[in-house]
Amino acid sequence: MLHSGLWRSGRCISQTELLADFSVVPSDSDPDRAMRRLEPWKIAVIVVAVIVGLALIIGLITFFLCNDQDRYYNVSFLITNVNYDPQYNRQTTDEFRNLSEGIETMMSEIFKESFLSKRYIRSHVVNLSPDPGGVLASVVLVFKFASADSEATTWGHVNRVLRRRLKTIPTSLDVDQSTIRLTELNKKNGDNLLNNCCGIRRQAFSFTGVERITGGQRAREGEWPWQASIQLDGSHRCGASIISNTWLLTAAHCFRGGTNPRRWTASFGILLRPPKQKKLVRRIIVHERYGNVVVDHEHDVAVVELASPIEFTSDVHSVCLPEASHIFPDNSSCFVTGWGALENDGYSVNQLRQAEVKIISTEICNSRQVYGGAITPGMLCAGYLEGQVDACQGDSGGPLVQANSRGIWYLVGIVSWGDECGKRNKPGVYTRVTYYRNWIHSKTGI
Repeated sequence: MLHSGLWRSGRCISQTELLADFSVVPSDSDPDRAMRRLEPWKIAVIVVAVIVGLALIIGLITFFLCNDQDRYYNVSFLITNVNYDPQYNRQTTDEFRNLSEGIETMMSEIFKESFLSKRYIRSHVVNLSPDPGGVLASVVLVFKFASADSEATTWGHVNRVLRRRLKTIPTSLDVDQSTIRLTELNKKNGDNLLNNCCGIRRQAFSFTGVERITGGQRAREGEWPWQASIQLDGSHRCGASIISNTWLLTAAHCFRGGTNPRRWTASFGILLRPPKQKKLVRRIIVHERYGNVVVDHEHDVAVVELASPIEFTSDVHSVCLPEASHIFPDNSSCFVTGWGALENDGYSVNQLRQAEVKIISTEICNSRQVYGGAITPGMLCAGYLEGQVDACQGDSGGPLVQANSRGIWYLVGIVSWGDECGKRNKPGVYTRVTYYRNWIHSKTGI
């Protein structure tokens, strides 16, 4: 920190010395006359200019030396003690999750117990492919290095630690050292690899406990990147979930105003206005059996095809769809998000909000004091029997999500219906995504 002196050649210069440098000494060597000839305001300007100039130089040097930036690497290697399973072809299967979790845990142990521990951010398995010798894994590694560190130096550090530690740490996976390939990725390619993996949130977010959308916690940039708004004639109508760069998943009842795609648009980002991106709609497919039964809430699911692909970024990309066989346990925590009303029959908000809720068993939700048998196999309840925490009007069609053990987020439900908002013994009711998983695949190929 600079006070009364400036730094030069490793020592501190006083302002007196600095002024002496800029003094003009006449031929008769009379210092008093020289000082009188250089007016005080000129001296002040010179001093200020030098101080500002040096401060800028020091600031730039400090920024260059100390500013950290993300560095991405792609590492591939052969795992020889695991046979390839066709289920590894789908990132949402339990088989892919289990092996990926083992690989990512191994990567974490390699780097977190090395001199790179403070530089290592995360690892993410992006592909598991078949090989005659076992399973070929492709992993993205993310580090934070000072911008002044050369690419060759940082690559060398990562490569040496990876190879040395793989020989010494105990692990259940046998890696063929001769197959290790480490490549540095530029930011664009690194971002693209991660953003095209479903269910990823690029930074850690802390939650402050149970909040409700109706008056509670605002979402932050990148917190729920799969959230979309579908809009009728330019006005927010419902929420939706991004399930690919051209498909959204939402509720069928959102299209009671009609399914003419020309009247509908979709926007992305935490703000309705201005959005991060906006897209036209090509096609709307409502479940064929919606509205054809006595229970109006049955089959409350629809998919929306966009006219052009979404540009996936760290703030806008897809959530993972669970396999049809996946079970989300009762009483486990989920999050619901949307721009819905802060109270029953209220108005939508401009900034996305979130609420933590618990899955309530169908048995409890079908009890006489709750919904008296109205919950069918294609529905699930989430919230609290004491009320208060709930989705509301305008949240319809939006996502109910849960993270798995890898921190990857899956779509559990679609906001569907409920008796008012946050009412005692009337939790939110959601379309159960696993029940309609095969229908979604039949319409979208996802």
